[in-house]
Amino acid sequence: MNPTEIVQASSSEEAARKLLLDICWAGGRRFCPRCGGDRLYGLSGGRHRCAGCKYTFQDFAGRWINNGGLPADAWLRLVTLFAAEATAHQMAGELGLSYNATYKAVTTLRFAILAHAPDARQLLGPETGLGAYLKGRKLTGLPSSHGRGPVPVFGILERNGWVFIDLVSGLSAETVFHFNHSFHLRIERAGYLVHTAPYRQYDALVLSGDDSLPYEYIRKVETPPSQRREGVFTRYAVERIKAFKGVSPQRFPLYLKELEFRYNHRGEALEPLLLRYLCDMVPDMEFRHP
Repeated sequence: MNPTEIVQASSSEEAARKLLLDICWAGGRRFCPRCGGDRLYGLSGGRHRCAGCKYTFQDFAGRWINNGGLPADAWLRLVTLFAAEATAHQMAGELGLSYNATYKAVTTLRFAILAHAPDARQLLGPETGLGAYLKGRKLTGLPSSHGRGPVPVFGILERNGWVFIDLVSGLSAETVFHFNHSFHLRIERAGYLVHTAPYRQYDALVLSGDDSLPYEYIRKVETPPSQRREGVFTRYAVERIKAFKGVSPQRFPLYLKELEFRYNHRGEALEPLLLRYLCDMVPDMEFRHP
């Protein structure tokens, strides 16, 4: 499967659906998304029922692609546009969809990317609040009673052409500001986006805050350009993150992991990888949030 085949398949709903089903059910073997059993029987409307646990499901049930609400051909076209770094507004115009429907589908894709990161379980845990968007294997909006969540801090580590973005446990946004004020850690701000000079093993710390943070207390720390050690990825990421205006602290990891994915797969065709991620099962992660 290559980008040209994906574009060709997107010309009809039938061809697009066949391609997606081939990815979802490699080798043609179907199984129950609830118990994993393969003793199934067909029902009307393209549904299946598991003979073991009696679960009834559609072909895409339990998978990321089942969350966006798009027809198969629209998914293929959206993935192609996403790989080319089109904005949600541009995608909506190209696809003839509403902005809200497009944004929901792009968010699904970003969740699928994050779910394939080695630190996915940590990022979907209570330290970020991001897991509150998942209910079972379904994406949902944050509960209205969730209130203001944490402002997580991330560390950027670039080595030998690869980048890793870690959630820095135990380090709060307020502590980062304290390091700036008391220990002259250089901070640069663009709206709610904050990134720092190198800190310990990290090339930079980065966070997306909200109006609860004391931005007015940031001290200007002059560092000669010759002494700055910002990595290639840090510059790459900061310029792109500036375009993501109004990103909430909870959603920020989705954008960071997207950039990590793009950078580590630079020079590759992203479309086949993105489709495989979309067609994978949503991990069953149940977290309790305060």
